Amino acid sequence: MNLLDLFAIPLQETPAKPALRFRTEEGGTLDLSYAELSVAARRIAAGFAARGVQPGDRVAFFLGNRPEFVTSLLALFHLGAALVPINLAYRRREIAHMLGDASPRLLLTERSQLPFLEELEEAEKAGVEIVLAEDLAAWPADAPLAPARPDGGDLALLLYTSGTTGKSKGAMISHDNVLATVTGLLAAWAWEADDALLLTLPLFHTHGLVVGLCTALAAGATVLLRRRFEAPAAVADLGGGEPTLFFGVPTMYVRLVEELRRGEVPAGLARMRLFCSGSAPLAPETFIAFRELTGHAILERYGMTETGMNLSNPYAGERLPGTVGTPLPGVSARLEESGELLVRGSNVFSGYWQAPEKTAESFVHDELGRRWFRTGDLASRDPATGVFTLLGRRHELILSGGFNVYPREIEEVLTSFPGVREAAVVGRKHPEWGEVPMAFLVTEGEIDVSALITFCKARIAGFKVPRMFQVIETLPRNALGKVQKHLLPGG
Repeated sequence: MNLLDLFAIPLQETPAKPALRFRTEEGGTLDLSYAELSVAARRIAAGFAARGVQPGDRVAFFLGNRPEFVTSLLALFHLGAALVPINLAYRRREIAHMLGDASPRLLLTERSQLPFLEELEEAEKAGVEIVLAEDLAAWPADAPLAPARPDGGDLALLLYTSGTTGKSKGAMISHDNVLATVTGLLAAWAWEADDALLLTLPLFHTHGLVVGLCTALAAGATVLLRRRFEAPAAVADLGGGEPTLFFGVPTMYVRLVEELRRGEVPAGLARMRLFCSGSAPLAPETFIAFRELTGHAILERYGMTETGMNLSNPYAGERLPGTVGTPLPGVSARLEESGELLVRGSNVFSGYWQAPEKTAESFVHDELGRRWFRTGDLASRDPATGVFTLLGRRHELILSGGFNVYPREIEEVLTSFPGVREAAVVGRKHPEWGEVPMAFLVTEGEIDVSALITFCKARIAGFKVPRMFQVIETLPRNALGKVQKHLLPGG
């Protein structure tokens, strides 16, 4: 089975139903039914094939959220080709690395992105042909198409990691990997064909692409696609009575709380049944504030580029702030003695593109010979409930005077202090203690650092209290809102 087989079910059962409802820059709405989505995908597939795309090829998208992203993705699946999405925040060095590493047959982009691509030298473009999304509508509707039938193990997505510890690596995601995540989420989050997902996450990231788009299409739901997240527009959409689900990152929820506090909470929120957060830790303060304003408890879950979704808080049942729940159907999770979280299941990727050594060091085998992926995340598990809590990245662990110090625990204390809006804690070398915590703060006006230290000492052990503080305007983040600690001053 492949992804097209899964998407074919709503196409057969509800062909006239809106699959995609896109808000244009002019404020209008463009609807595509499941039947229209299929017709457009086959037409684009024929055009890709005419330009040399064959089974097993890669095609890169340097493209924002727009209908052509969706139709072209399905077109690739018709051809047995794989998508290589490129983060729109990337520039010359990063784009050149991905093109050189993935060797895509084509690069699909939009006119607004051409200036960034024109910065590339011919050698950096790796001979790739550039195709504009704006031109796809003019491709012939009667071009011949000999569709391939990809197997479950064939490459569907080549997703590059954010590269915080070096050059980004391409995670090889098969049709089976995506199917495992999608089918697990369909059951765990009680998806129905009547659902409508407000999707403001970028489609170039697995959160928007797999968790959002692919799961919604598999459910036969409607995707309310937006070019980008804007809090006022999102509140208006959520209050309009059409969406039933919203997926976001913590930064989005912080902005939503701020926007909701400026005015009345829309009555249309009553139709909403699920708010999910992922891609970065959600502060308990944000969880509590959002619940107080809307009556909704945000569902936190845990996934990775390499694995899709692994853990989730319950759809029905208590959702504890700061926790990421239990394994999804088909996923196994355990902790090493070091506290690192290991996962296995059909959702886990096969390895990194053209990087056998990196692949080998990313997996371990247990006494039964089973292969477990090393997530690099430190976690704890409640023995009574089986619920996991993330403690931070393994490479971010601070070793101070022989003690393990987890930055996330300190960050949660810091952001609960009045006037501290955001915090990021890192380790800095110290002649006596080896490392000590240093805190970077985004504040609302001036704060009393001595009072903050006293506040921390009353809540965490003394060796965890930051020895140094620096106030900065903003924390460096990637496109999904995850803090990039290696870009902090002195990093």
